Amino acid sequence: MDLAIHLDRTSTTPLYQQLTEKIRTVVLEGRLKPNQKLPSSRNLAKSLNISRSTVTQSYEQLESEGYLETRRGSGTYICQTVPDQWLNSQPIEPVTTKIDKDSTLSQFGTNLISIGSLKVSESDYEISFRYGDPAVEYFPMQQWRKFLARHCENSTALLNYAPDAAGHFPLRVEIADYLGRSRAVRCTPEQIIIINGSQQALDLIARLILDSGDWVAMEEPGYLGARHCFLAQSAYIQPIAVNSEGLSVEYLRNYRQKFKFVYVTPSHQFPTGVTLSLSQRIALLQWAEKTDTLIIEDDYDSEYRYGEKPIPALQGMDRSQSVIYIGTFSKILFPSLRIGYLVVPPVWIPIFCKAKWLCDRFCPILEQYALTDWIGSGHFERHIRRMRHLYHLRRQALIQAFEKYFGDRVTILGANAGIHLMVKIQTALPDNTIIQKAAAVGVGLISARRYYLQPQHQGEFIFGYAQLEEAQIEQGIKKLSQVLKS
Repeated sequence: MDLAIHLDRTSTTPLYQQLTEKIRTVVLEGRLKPNQKLPSSRNLAKSLNISRSTVTQSYEQLESEGYLETRRGSGTYICQTVPDQWLNSQPIEPVTTKIDKDSTLSQFGTNLISIGSLKVSESDYEISFRYGDPAVEYFPMQQWRKFLARHCENSTALLNYAPDAAGHFPLRVEIADYLGRSRAVRCTPEQIIIINGSQQALDLIARLILDSGDWVAMEEPGYLGARHCFLAQSAYIQPIAVNSEGLSVEYLRNYRQKFKFVYVTPSHQFPTGVTLSLSQRIALLQWAEKTDTLIIEDDYDSEYRYGEKPIPALQGMDRSQSVIYIGTFSKILFPSLRIGYLVVPPVWIPIFCKAKWLCDRFCPILEQYALTDWIGSGHFERHIRRMRHLYHLRRQALIQAFEKYFGDRVTILGANAGIHLMVKIQTALPDNTIIQKAAAVGVGLISARRYYLQPQHQGEFIFGYAQLEEAQIEQGIKKLSQVLKS
């Protein structure tokens, strides 16, 4: 047994006294139990790099105090009973009190209290149309496991990894190449910063750019995680209407206040699914350059377009270094892989690296190594192609089920992309009533109402389909139709 004991060789207190106090403390704290055997004086002296006589002197002192006993031919043990009454005291019950936000919390903490719940209900339903979940059963785990195992075999490299706040450089090289091919993103590997998912990207952006009272423009409806992140920094949010071409740049031009940035999800607007048209992208970039405003481009669901050519990312069209680009792998591979990335203009690289270092130093390195190989070997893009085909079939199954069981009582919103649909159901029932009726027959629904800053909309729901089999999709829509008719 090794004892986790640190001795201060610069202290004026003799080493044997330090050792005595350390052992006494671990006994009183219960980390060493009655009748537990201690290391021999020789072994402990060797592990602590001190003389054996120092250990012997300490053991003798503790034995005289009634903490230790020597058993002939067996060794040194913790006594069955020790002299201090602390060991017999009752455990202290934790006291639960309400946080005094006025005297304890920062403004950030106070803002978090006012924000309320951040999670969507995760009740267990027979058929859940929860959005954002990929079909993980189709992920080639055996191949992924091989990539992980390959780097586990070379454990020395993992253990000796020199932290780079921006992430594993070979992975950043692969991401830069992939983004150039697939999204027309123009960047060097140095501009890429590996992060723990898109939510960490938003947190870093908010903390680095926003001050209390700053204004942010974002889509209406829009991503709740982004809105809460900006509100937590005491920013004001100006909702900008989304139409059939995406965020309305015309609306942006009507506002006189200076925006720190505009947050957009142009490839598959969340939650409506609309794609920002090429003309609106050009108009947005021109507006940003003219007003000296940053654009935060969250390229959500950009990998999944069905029968349509992708429009280049705003970042690749930008000529004024006005775009910070966010991407993630969790929707492509599996949700627990918390690896995403930022693409920042060159001037922003040092400050984002410092912020990332202060936040958590670096992301899990084993997964970064495996993902580097996964992308470089071609498995990544092959997997995207397979899943794009699968999701297209499931999307069609959902649309056909709505047409079959709802007919003209439902309007499907958005473009032919992504892994969820937003629909508007023609009904006089409130959203909560619809959700309750669906839950009663084992169908889980999510209302789009909470994604509006001004939630006057009724009857709009988000249907995730990627994780459901085609038969489940049809059965779920059939049940929903039946309960709404009853």
